[in-house]
Amino acid sequence: MIHYVTETGSTNSDLAARLAGKERVPEGEWLVADRQSAGRGRQGRDWFDGSGNFMGSTVVHLAQGDPAGATLALLTGLAVYEACLPLVPDPSAMSLKWPNDVLIGRAKLAGILLEGQGNSVVVGIGVNLAAAPELTDRQTIALSKLGPTPDRDDFAERLANVFATELERWRSFGLEPLIRRWTKAAHPVGTALTFHDGDATPQQGSFAGLGEDGSLLLRLADGSQRAIHAGDVMLA
Repeated sequence: MIHYVTETGSTNSDLAARLAGKERVPEGEWLVADRQSAGRGRQGRDWFDGSGNFMGSTVVHLAQGDPAGATLALLTGLAVYEACLPLVPDPSAMSLKWPNDVLIGRAKLAGILLEGQGNSVVVGIGVNLAAAPELTDRQTIALSKLGPTPDRDDFAERLANVFATELERWRSFGLEPLIRRWTKAAHPVGTALTFHDGDATPQQGSFAGLGEDGSLLLRLADGSQRAIHAGDVMLA
C-alpha cells in the first residue's frame, strides 16, 4: 500500500503523528511525497527535496522476539542498496557505509532516518533518483548521472517489495545473515574511517567489520578495536 501526496512537511512526521494519535498504521503501508517542506535527516540535517527523487516513510511495529530495533538501520540500508543495485551500470561501484549510507564510489546516493514512536519505528528514506544536493561536507550523486532517471513510482514499488522481504528475513532468521550480507555489500575491511560522536575529537581508524549486535568495529592505530553504536562515520 503506497499513498502518494503532492506535498507535506515530512512523511516521517506525518506517520509519527498518526501513531501518537493511537492510529494503527499497518506495516507495508508507505507514505511517499512529491515534495517535502520540512524534511529531516540524521542529527537535525535538512532532507533534500529534489523533484523526481524518492521521499517516503513506512512503519515497523516491534514485537517480542524481534532483533533489536536499532538494527533496522542496517536492514533499511541493505534494502535501499538492493533496490538500487539493478539501476547502477557498475554494481561494483556501489557500497554501504555504517550504519545505512548507500554510496556510489565516495558519493552519497541515499539518506535514511529512523525515529522511534512507542513500540514502533518510523523509517524515512530519501533516494537521489533525479537530482542530488550540493553539500559542503560530503560528495553526493543521483542515479540520473549514471543512466536514465528511474521512474519514482516504479522505484517506490520496488523498494516497498524489497523492504518487506528484508523485514521478513530479519524476523525469521535474526541478525547473523543480515550482518553477513551487509558486510559483503560494504566497503572493504581496512577502509580508513573517521568517527565523530559530536562531543569528542574525531577519531581515526579503519573498518574492521560489524559486531554481533550490528555495531561498527573500528580498528585504532594502536591495534585496539572499538565498538561504535552511535555517531557519524565518514570515509577518511
